[in-house]
Amino acid sequence: MGSISFANALGIHPLALKLRDRRTELLASNLANVDTPHYKARDIDFRKVLKGVTDPDPALGLSLTHPAHIDIDPIPKEPPTLYRIPAQPSMDGNTVESEQEHVRFGENALQYEASLNFVGSDFAGLKTAIKGE
Repeated sequence: MGSISFANALGIHPLALKLRDRRTELLASNLANVDTPHYKARDIDFRKVLKGVTDPDPALGLSLTHPAHIDIDPIPKEPPTLYRIPAQPSMDGNTVESEQEHVRFGENALQYEASLNFVGSDFAGLKTAIKGE
């Protein structure tokens, strides 16, 4: 009987959860600083960062070529942060647009929950496979 690889079984979902969590922090920080003069709204490009993880640039030449190699976390601790250009610039230099931030925060929360559901169903499938049901 072969071993079960959690990394293969869960796919990209644990990485997506980690990235969504970081995006939640950024969006919450934007909302918390909606009235802070000169605060610049920040975000990450979720798709671009996740694509870089799932489809790495071959020009970098990084790959595991031996089982003893240490695998690094594919999502950087601090993904590249982008600054938003507001549709309606504020007089005090703050670039947070409250309504847009609430929409982005809500969308991110729903996508986070969807990823959690995928991971939960993956674990349920693994449990069934382990029990042999």
